[in-house]
Amino acid sequence: MNSDTQTLIVPALGNVRLSDVDTIINSLEESGVRRTIDSLGWKDQFPYHPLTTFSMAHSDSTLYIDFFVRCNYLRAVNFKPNTPVYEDSCVGMCIQPYADRPVYLTLMINCIGTISGKLHAADGTESVIPEEKLAEITCYASCGDRPFRELEGLFTWNILTAIPLSFLGIDSPQFPLEMKGNFFKCASGTSQPHFLSWMPVNSPTPRFELPDCFGKIILE
Repeated sequence: MNSDTQTLIVPALGNVRLSDVDTIINSLEESGVRRTIDSLGWKDQFPYHPLTTFSMAHSDSTLYIDFFVRCNYLRAVNFKPNTPVYEDSCVGMCIQPYADRPVYLTLMINCIGTISGKLHAADGTESVIPEEKLAEITCYASCGDRPFRELEGLFTWNILTAIPLSFLGIDSPQFPLEMKGNFFKCASGTSQPHFLSWMPVNSPTPRFELPDCFGKIILE
């Protein structure tokens, strides 16, 4: 893999506001950086490969990520924060806000915008991010926000997330800002369970929370 595919150069959008969702999605399409989530680390056991991409940009205070998915099954049973959304049709990310500090966060979001989150401390311990803290993240889900059992068919959906940089512990950002991270797609509870990532993950079983497998993310 060449160095270009391991590095995200994330452009600045200026002070776009999430109240105009269409403007942000269009801005991400036109000016954001786009990558495909297509690394099948456990291909022999989980060969299913739904098309998944993400587009990314930032303002002075917010990180915007728009995930797009095309898949055969759609599931959204979990509707409360910090429930097992990874069982549903789900996208997610690990973000290490400062490349030179070992602290990072994991966020998983199902197709109706339900979020679960963990904070990984420097000593290797993990803690659940409280619901009131997760509420700082804004999600726009094309599937709406009502839970449903698994559906079979051909589905396309997207999740637009707006993550305040302050949520990541960056209160006075100085650009360019170097981060690390990975992005992924999973759905362990569907009829076609799958586990895909942007950066390849070297693990014998599905696991995304491996900082050694993070790519470089630079906010311009």
